[in-house]
Amino acid sequence: MNRRNFILGASAALFAGCVNAKERPHNTLTITDTETLLLWPQTPPGGGGPSGPMKRDKRGAISNISQPYLTVYRPKNPNGAAMLVAAGGGYKRIEMETEAHPAAQWLSERGITAFVLTYRLPHEGWNVGPLAPLQDAQRALRLIRANAEKRGLKKNQIGVLGFSAGGHLLGLASVRADFESYPPQDATDNHSARPDISALIYPIITLEAPYDHTSTAHILIGRDADEQEAAKWSVQTYVNPQTPPMFLVQAKDDPVSNPMNTVIMQQACEKAHVPCELHPLASGGHGFGMGKPGSPTQLWPHEFRDWLQQRGELS
Repeated sequence: MNRRNFILGASAALFAGCVNAKERPHNTLTITDTETLLLWPQTPPGGGGPSGPMKRDKRGAISNISQPYLTVYRPKNPNGAAMLVAAGGGYKRIEMETEAHPAAQWLSERGITAFVLTYRLPHEGWNVGPLAPLQDAQRALRLIRANAEKRGLKKNQIGVLGFSAGGHLLGLASVRADFESYPPQDATDNHSARPDISALIYPIITLEAPYDHTSTAHILIGRDADEQEAAKWSVQTYVNPQTPPMFLVQAKDDPVSNPMNTVIMQQACEKAHVPCELHPLASGGHGFGMGKPGSPTQLWPHEFRDWLQQRGELS
């Protein structure tokens, strides 16, 4: 499907409220009905972007994203809580099948309405460059909050769950909720973009040396960025007392995101007196999603469930 046809078809869907997409996670047993919802009423702010159909690799990761949108996982027994989910992929792709969809299924099975974010990738020709995914994340949170009442959701129970580069994205959205990344488009943008809780799983937090070797850093700021630019795009730079409570997970042998990323975030939260739980795992590497059986990574969803219970997100 080319970009023009996608926009025309999806715009009609947005007018109707949603589209029954019938998307199905390939690696889960429980099936949940989903729907899709466009983020922007017209062309995303700034314009530009790729042409041609969306691409999907053998792992189910997507790229060449011309129009960002949400995939909504509706629980059979919703409890009023919602969570925006963003998978990683180094801002080169989005790991939908290994991270986003399993996470959304897990949340929906526990009564939480999950919104999977298909966000723009900065290097795919968008005129606003690295701002594109942050614009999408902020718009997504406002869209969820604007439609909370008609979906039976509570406006003060909207969280985020991000993996790897998706953790960087939703980390920035958590600490920069008041940053005007785009001009208001409609009444939706009158709503707050601040999540109420934030869970970041093996996230990229800092783009500063000596932790600037990641794809996230290279795509957002380049390989030769100065210290000021690196700090500007690092999550910990903006942690403040209004930052939502944080839940952090990372394996000690992570070869992609240095384990210091979550330590740095924990320290920033402690300095700002923001509640923060860091769950270091003995091993597990990077990209383990909702955990791999027989490894320490299978424990973190249970710890996450307990944390959600304590924060009143589960009933």
